[in-house]
Parts: sequence; C-alpha cells; structure tokens
Amino acid sequence: MASTTTPSVVVIGAGFGGIGVACVLRRAGFTDVTILEKAADLGGVWRDNTYPGAACDVPSSLYSYSFAPNRTWPRRYSEQADILAYLRRTAEAEGVLDRVRFGAEVTGAAFDERRGVWRVDVAGGATVTADVLVPAVGQLSRPIVPDLPGADTFTGPAFHSAGWDHDVDLAGKAVAVVGTGASAIQFVPRIQPSAARVTVFQRSAPYVVPKPDRAYRPWHHRMFTALPASQQVGRGATFGIGELLTTALTTWLPLGRVLDSIFRLHLHVQVPDAALRARLQPDYRIGCKRLLFSNDWYPALNQPNVDVVTERIAEILPNGVRTGDGRVHEADVLVYGTGFTATDFLAPMTIRGLGGRDLNEEWADGARAHLGITVPGFPNLFLVYGPNTNLGGNSIIAMMEGQFGYIRDLVRLVAARPGSYVDVKRTAADRFDTEMRARLGRSVWAGCDSWYRGENGRITTNWPGLVREYRERTARLDVSEYAVVETGTATESGRERADAL
Repeated sequence: MASTTTPSVVVIGAGFGGIGVACVLRRAGFTDVTILEKAADLGGVWRDNTYPGAACDVPSSLYSYSFAPNRTWPRRYSEQADILAYLRRTAEAEGVLDRVRFGAEVTGAAFDERRGVWRVDVAGGATVTADVLVPAVGQLSRPIVPDLPGADTFTGPAFHSAGWDHDVDLAGKAVAVVGTGASAIQFVPRIQPSAARVTVFQRSAPYVVPKPDRAYRPWHHRMFTALPASQQVGRGATFGIGELLTTALTTWLPLGRVLDSIFRLHLHVQVPDAALRARLQPDYRIGCKRLLFSNDWYPALNQPNVDVVTERIAEILPNGVRTGDGRVHEADVLVYGTGFTATDFLAPMTIRGLGGRDLNEEWADGARAHLGITVPGFPNLFLVYGPNTNLGGNSIIAMMEGQFGYIRDLVRLVAARPGSYVDVKRTAADRFDTEMRARLGRSVWAGCDSWYRGENGRITTNWPGLVREYRERTARLDVSEYAVVETGTATESGRERADAL
C-alpha cells in the first residue's frame, strides 16, 4: 500500500501532462507531490498560445481527462480560454493546485545514486530533492524563430504566435506572416478582416480538411449533465474516428486516399482561383506532415487583401521582406507562425543520471525511451509525453492517460522497495527502440521532412500505432523489464524540497 509521505515526487511542468499525472498520483494515495512550473500560471501551451483564434483541433469531449469530464464546454472544439479554465478548475478540484510552485524554472537535475534521490536545480539557486522525478514539459513548449538574415533590422513589431503581442493593433496594418502551420491557419482568418494587407509566406503547403465544429446549446449542457452517458458516447465515437484517422495516415492506404479526396474537394470548393489552388497544393503524401482542420483558412486566403507567397525568404528588411525573386513585400508587423522545437526533448535542462551521464549525450542521435517513459541509466525518471508518444490523428490526452497509469505503477514499485531505485533494463529499452525504428521507417512520416523528425532524420516524436495499442501496452507494468537497485541508505521524506522553495 502506498505511503502518503514517500516516495516524494517532483513533476516539472504544469500543463495537461504535469497536472494530469499529479492528479492520478494523488488519487493513488501519493500526496507528497510537488509541481515546479517556470511561469506564473499553469496551462502550458494553453497558457502561452493566446493568439487570435487559438483553439484545439480535437473535440473537447476527448481533449479532457477521463476522470474529470466537463459538461459545459461551449463548443465541440473549444478555444484557448475555455481549455485553460478547465485545466485550472480540474487542478483545484483534484487538490493539486496548491502543490504547484510557480516561478520555479528547473535548470537541471542530477541523480544521487548513493542516496537514490534526484537533486533538482531551480533558477535562483534553490535545490529540490525528490525520490522520483517526472518531467512533463511537453513537445510544443519552445517556439522556433527562424534565423533569417536581417531579422534584427526590422523596425516594426515582430513576435512569434506563441508570444502574441496583444498591445499591437493590427487594424489597418500590413502584416507579414511567416509560416502556414497549425497556429497560422487559426490566426490568419482572425486578423485578415481588419488588417490592410496580410502577406503569408508559405514554405510548404499544408493539407487542410473541414473542421466539424459547432456551438453547444443549453439543451446540450442539460443533456450532458442529466445523462452523462450521452457525452461518453460522443467521447467514444470521437476516439474511434481518431483511431480510424490514424489508420488512414499510417497503414490503410485506401482510406488515406479517401481522406486525400476530401482535402481536394475542400480546396476546390473553397478556392475557385486555379492559380491560387496550385500554390496551396502540397507536394507530399497526406499525413506526412500534420493534418490541419479549418473551415475559414482557404476563404481567408481568397480575400483581396491576402497574398500567398511561395518564393523563399531571402532576407528581412527594415520595412518588410525580400524574397528570392528580388521582390520586396512591405510590412508594418512581422508574425512568426513557425512552430516549436518538438524534437529537443527536455531542453534546455541538463539531466544527469548514473555516473553523471548526460541525457543529451544519451540522446545524441535522437531521443528515445522505453514506452516513451523510462531511459536506461536514469533511475526513477519517468517521462510524460516523451519520445515516440505524439499522435497524428487522435487526442494526446488519451495517450498521456496511459502514461499516468504506468507512472503510478512505477511509483508504487519504488514505494514498495524503500532505499532502492528503479532503472529500466537496457535490453528492454533497446528492444522497444528497434521496434519503433522499424515501424516508423514504414510509416507515412518517413516520406518527408517535418517537425516529427530530428536533424538526423530520425522520427523521435510520433507513436507508430493506435492509441488503443499504447494503452494496452502501458496498462500493466512488466517488472521483469526493470532492475530494482538497493542504495544502502533510506531515502528522505522529501520535505526539504518544499522548504527550499
């Protein structure tokens, strides 16, 4: 039976992953949990991404914890403010909000194998000690701003979509948008009506399909409250559709062609101009890069004050952007919709395991972890949303809940062996890694360059199968895959970690 005071657990990050794992651990009786969050509020990507139109592309019934359903979602696909409010309410209701230490940026951590504890360094000089360390920093937390020649000479406001400057009024302005990813297809339609001109610089055209969104009426909320099973049915149906979509993007090619036909019809109906349609046609197989959902992206690009530029950017000028054909596109404001460093897991933190081994060295040729959760030589380190656990067609919350349960069972194993630490065997981790490389090498994601791949071409982000398979594989902890090592000393209660903050 788990103790309420040991093992002590430190979670890094207060987004959906960090809050979720803390909730599951507390429900299992582990109350000695502290969440270290570098910002002044929880929320992760839903705190940081406040750009106009920010919303989820997974229906809210599924993009939420199974143990904390929300009967009052305002829309089928909820927007940023509503998702953030849900996460705050859940953290408070589950009793983990007061376990978050805000303004505590973790700079690194080192495992003390003599004592069997992690010493976690916090910016400003504090050191926190814990038996178990759970990094839950996500894959989409560090924005990419491309290193474009002359970028520092631009005289107007310039910002990334993940750090939207709401003090800048775009009305009547000429706005240059670099990138056409998931964020850009949401904010461009919102800024287009008021901007004088929007110039979209597209390096690679995305596949965009219709988004079956709708506002919920009061009767929906009454039904969800009176008949919770009705919302569960919707959640289950959405999960099944997501699994089908994943199959279409990976193994069932005929279904993938159906999805491609839906995209082509969507493009043809919404973009009557043949020349513009040609510029918006991707040159890679559907699913190789992230599939996007929008009903207003193509109509926005049709507007007379919007221009889609496919020439490469040669340099940024004080008053705009010059492309490779020599043309200068004047701009008052520059907005980067260029995504995140998804393959730089845990950066910029320095994590040292047994013998002082640097995790960056362990991952020199690409990040990998057994089931995306444990790494050989880094005992009692359990990752949330780690390598090869991202998805192309379903809810990441469903994936993370599999990790929450698996981590709970690992913490139970640690609790059952006081004075010991748990380390995944390299044979188990290598076997899993070999499987991942083989399956991913046959996947749709192997066919193009995308944020799913590292610099060496290795696909380190995505899971190659269905969520159902992952949930089955994480449902039971195979203890034979782990070594339980005696330290010779009893671990501390972990109280010093709270005192240090």
